Amino acid sequence: MSEQVKQAVERLGEAIRTKPSIASATFRAVTTSAEDSVRTSSRIRGFEVAHDEPVELGGTNGAPNPVEAVLAALGSCQAIVYRAYASVLGLRLDEVRVDAIGDLDLRGLIGAAPVTAGLQRISFRTRIVSPEPEERLRELARIVEARCPVLETLRLPVDVSGILELARPASREAA
Repeated sequence: MSEQVKQAVERLGEAIRTKPSIASATFRAVTTSAEDSVRTSSRIRGFEVAHDEPVELGGTNGAPNPVEAVLAALGSCQAIVYRAYASVLGLRLDEVRVDAIGDLDLRGLIGAAPVTAGLQRISFRTRIVSPEPEERLRELARIVEARCPVLETLRLPVDVSGILELARPASREAA
């Protein structure tokens, strides 16, 4: 597996060095909530991902909530980038575990106080099980800290914009 990852990273690097214009990638997710609930369904590259809320927040607790998905995205991205660059550097990793924790003040969600509705703090702990020398693993960690896209997205301001489109339901007479 690690040889396959190494080759993929090396091929991508060579392709981008040869033709820098291919370095720009666009990712998409389409999310709908057509039920009379807070549960959502997101289509991502042919995959379907559900999100819900705990009962205390009006959901059915049938899936992780979006804030938990952000934390999982951070942990997943970290683990993937660790694996990818360990392969490139020829390092053996027996296990990568990322525990991510986010603090949210729910008063922002309900408008009860002038606090952010978003996460106020995110912390994570990465545990690597490996027979490799500590200095090589610290080198790997420096690379991951610099190149993990989700970590970078969370750390830096990102331009976010949205457009509201209003539509009326189809009339029943037309059916």
